[in-house]
Amino acid sequence: MVLQKNGIFRTLLCICYESVQQRSLSLLSQSEEPIFKKVLVANRGEIACRIIRSAKQMGIKTVAVYSVADSQAKHVKMADESVFIGPSPATDSYLNTEKILKAIDETNSDFLHPGYGFLSENSKFVQTLENHNITYIGPHSTMISKMGDKLESKRTAIQAGVNVIPGYDGVIKHVEECVKIAREIGYPVMIKASAGGGGKGMRVARNDQEVKEGFILSTQEARSSFGDTRMLVEKFIENPRHIEIQILGDKFGNIVYLNERECSIQRRNQKVIEEAPSVFLDSETRKAMGQQAVSLCQKLKYYSVGTVEFLIDKNKNFYFLEMNTRLQVEHPITECITGIDLIKEMFKVAKGQKLTINQDDITIDGWAIESRVYAEDPYKQFGLPSIGRLYKYKEPLHIPGVRCDSGVEEGSEISMHYDPLVCKLVTHGKTREEAIKISKRALDSYVIRGIKHNIPLLRDILSNKKFSAGEITTNYLPETYPEGFKGMTLSSCDRLKLLAFAAAIYCTADLRNRIYTNLTPFKLHKNLLKSWQLHIQLDKADFTVSIEETNGQFKVECGEKALLVDKGDIKMAAPLMEVNMDGEISLFQLAWKSASGEYHIVYHGNNYKVKILTKKAATYLDLMPKKQEIKKLNEVKAPMSGLVKSVLCSVGDMVNESQELLVIEAMKMQNFMLAKSNGVVKTLKVKVGDTVTSGDVLINLE
Repeated sequence: MVLQKNGIFRTLLCICYESVQQRSLSLLSQSEEPIFKKVLVANRGEIACRIIRSAKQMGIKTVAVYSVADSQAKHVKMADESVFIGPSPATDSYLNTEKILKAIDETNSDFLHPGYGFLSENSKFVQTLENHNITYIGPHSTMISKMGDKLESKRTAIQAGVNVIPGYDGVIKHVEECVKIAREIGYPVMIKASAGGGGKGMRVARNDQEVKEGFILSTQEARSSFGDTRMLVEKFIENPRHIEIQILGDKFGNIVYLNERECSIQRRNQKVIEEAPSVFLDSETRKAMGQQAVSLCQKLKYYSVGTVEFLIDKNKNFYFLEMNTRLQVEHPITECITGIDLIKEMFKVAKGQKLTINQDDITIDGWAIESRVYAEDPYKQFGLPSIGRLYKYKEPLHIPGVRCDSGVEEGSEISMHYDPLVCKLVTHGKTREEAIKISKRALDSYVIRGIKHNIPLLRDILSNKKFSAGEITTNYLPETYPEGFKGMTLSSCDRLKLLAFAAAIYCTADLRNRIYTNLTPFKLHKNLLKSWQLHIQLDKADFTVSIEETNGQFKVECGEKALLVDKGDIKMAAPLMEVNMDGEISLFQLAWKSASGEYHIVYHGNNYKVKILTKKAATYLDLMPKKQEIKKLNEVKAPMSGLVKSVLCSVGDMVNESQELLVIEAMKMQNFMLAKSNGVVKTLKVKVGDTVTSGDVLINLE
């Protein structure tokens, strides 16, 4: 409880599943039978865990499906039953409709929840379920078909009186036609898969060459993700915001909109941070967008949950982008500000129950932010995939106002075959400022070891003045980081805290080692040295630091500045340390110490390499030979683990710098590998279909 100025206590909402359920409309009393007996969840990861959890709260038995890669996955352990459905690639397992149908039959499941992705917008699959009298937790197949096709959805939107983006009304058949139509529309254009979604199969093109490259890559991604290679082109709106309206309807024609979500911060057309509501919208624009979304759904006679996505320019002119006929990844932030459990509502609608809420019941309670924690290296193109095992994993659930939707646990394997999402960090506060503050503390409290992750980027975005001011568009990342993300720039205050923590770690270890290596430790303990002169290297800069232990504290001096560090907070074995520095708590992680004595310290989400030497040892530093860094421009290495989708050169070919040599697919995204210099292909070490690991040499040039 927190005390307000007027003296009235108000409950601070802790966004976790239990609190969401308490605020949601109850679907099942203890005396009632469950609305369904058994649900098969045709998905994996965090969304499968989310659905299973809600189903269990409603008294419904759950069935998980899994591939080879997911045999030990969290969602499999949570479900009441599980069915193996094939090899790791999604096309052979989660996208294989015959295997899903067989799993339904084997387990006598009476309905299916698709989650998002995979088969969630496959109208043919849904129609097959309908033909077999299996209840699908979502809209009718005809609705999915109309909205899943970008061209058909645009035509329907026009008929419903919804604003649309100018573009070509047809499917692009080949590269040459795509170039011709792009010229007619006028650059820049957006090339995207007709059956696309989730940022897959989308490329912006500003000239003929980019159209050719974009068409090829988008087609490959569309084939891999949706099994549908139809492409279309439309005008690209410069510097827009991406705002979507959540809708909910029943089978009796009742439809409401649950306000908006701001999803402008993206990389490769995939969202990174979302928030609800939007700082940009006023009540009039919100109402207009909501009414157009409802109008579209009324035209479709739509039911279940869905999301109508819009692009909106600086003058608040908004245009229909697409409609997703499924649950969105970012649905938790809508649940936070409305108190409505969307998955439970999906169950009710599928069973034929009427909505028990109307538009006047929908309010906005505070502010919610979702930060998508990905298994990615943010220093490479804002996030190239990273795979590996989570040998240490701890979520910040102890912080009030935090909810974590994840499908992993300590020991989980992050596979190259699926989306790189590790966890959705959702925070809720009374104001946007409070939600941001909670988000930053939560990100600082994450413990993730074994993979690279994007927490440094998320933390930096949330600390940026432009974000705090709400000045965000879909071009936020390239505009804010024109040379790519380089990590957090330390302020003088943060640098002093980091130096003080590093010094305190060193001195704590030194005291411990001297106590337990002395033959008579208890007799000599009082006479141990209690002051140190250290030489610390941080961010390629050198600092002289003096430390003195007194009254249970370390007094750390660097130049004219000093900090008092509570010695008792330095716990070497703790994965996360909350350290009192001059009366203020700061969060640190000692990730590891290398054999050379280099400390890896996590602070504000960033990993810092800190070299600590005694003053005497530092005097010899300049006498040590320097390791020469050799840049091998004649090698093309894999920047991430993945699958070789195409090879665009042969041994003996003359290639130019920046020429595309091959394409690697990782976590459903296509990535060009480029030549770093001019030369001739000397050796080609891979072929189409090969699996490569980050750092592997793929091509040698001479």
